[in-house]
Amino acid sequence: MGLQRVFVTGIGIVSSIGNDAPAVVGSLRALKHGFEPFAPQNAKIPSDVKLAGTVKGFDVSSPDFEDWTLPAPYRIRRDVMRSLPPHGPYVHVAMSQAIESAGLEEPDISNLDTGMYTSSGGSTRLIHQNTTRLHQMGPMRCPPTGIVASIAGTLSFNLVAQFKIRGNSCGFSSACASSGHAIGFAYDDIALGRQKRMFVAAGEDLNDESLLPFAGMRALSLEGDPQRASCPFDKSRNGFVSTGGGAVLILESEEEVLRRGARPYAELLGWGQASDGHNVAMSHPEGVGLVAAMQRALRSASLDAGEVEYINAHATSTLVGDLSEGRAIREVFAKQGHVPKVSSTKALTGHGLSLASALEASIVSLSMKEGFTPGSAHIRDLDPEFEGVNVIRETLSEAPKIALSNSSGFGGANVSLVFKQV
Repeated sequence: MGLQRVFVTGIGIVSSIGNDAPAVVGSLRALKHGFEPFAPQNAKIPSDVKLAGTVKGFDVSSPDFEDWTLPAPYRIRRDVMRSLPPHGPYVHVAMSQAIESAGLEEPDISNLDTGMYTSSGGSTRLIHQNTTRLHQMGPMRCPPTGIVASIAGTLSFNLVAQFKIRGNSCGFSSACASSGHAIGFAYDDIALGRQKRMFVAAGEDLNDESLLPFAGMRALSLEGDPQRASCPFDKSRNGFVSTGGGAVLILESEEEVLRRGARPYAELLGWGQASDGHNVAMSHPEGVGLVAAMQRALRSASLDAGEVEYINAHATSTLVGDLSEGRAIREVFAKQGHVPKVSSTKALTGHGLSLASALEASIVSLSMKEGFTPGSAHIRDLDPEFEGVNVIRETLSEAPKIALSNSSGFGGANVSLVFKQV
């Protein structure tokens, strides 16, 4: 049996620029960012961070899940909520949206041929709360669901049980490339016939404990003006704006798409990954790992570089990261005489660690179905380093036929996904 074709048939999103797909599409078309003023919940923490990509309508700031609230019409049962991290409600809602958009029934979800891969950094807030309680009161006064609500893998533990997933399941942890790896290995499982359908779910908290440590590594922008705080490819870029949220994609084999009469958002043609082998926190200055990841993705999809019309860049608005990716794109495309359109939607959404790749894969799939190409906002003075890279500053009213979505994580882990319009 040859490789199965793989399609994106369901999408759910809870993000700073909208709590469902139509809202996200509206923000992307209008280049509307999702940033609001940020101040640490713990007033004793000194911080110069002024902005965050906030998730509107959800309140998961309390240390007690009983106090959490969700926007109408969403509801999650109390017994389900008690083992979730603060980003759990975002992803649980996105999961429900994705199932509805794909038109799946319970027998399609709960069977040995349907699996789930997830990515989440866990919840440093809950880990801090639980270890503090452990030291102060002893282990028998710690919450019984504290472990499964807080450690990396929490999304798999919770969602596989709550949605009765019976196929392959695993949590992926490669920082900002995590959900890119999850999507790639889910593609492999379907293409090779191991699974017929895979959920890929990703999410991150947005609170003091998830956000402020990135200020310590000088990765966050300290600007108060949103247009200067997140401006990938701009000469004055100075770090990223942190965000939380949840995103879920449903991938299905061509056989399942035909059997169910599903209407896909896009086809996932293939993917590639490679590592920099350079630095624990910074990309290789020439983007060597990302060059290899993009080239492998193109080979996986049996495409020539000249067939790629758009690249959704990882570009977070950091000095080194954007420069590294720009050089990688120039190496793979511009030096071969190709100038695909390039943008970074993080100028609008902010950057959410392991959430990033799933959110951006969803954005690329939505843009292909809805007929637009998202622009790169907040560029006032394009850095001359990106000369030869076709960075688009406005959202265009036509969709790319072939697109890449790039992600790069700590340690120099790089993933590139290839999508085709259907």
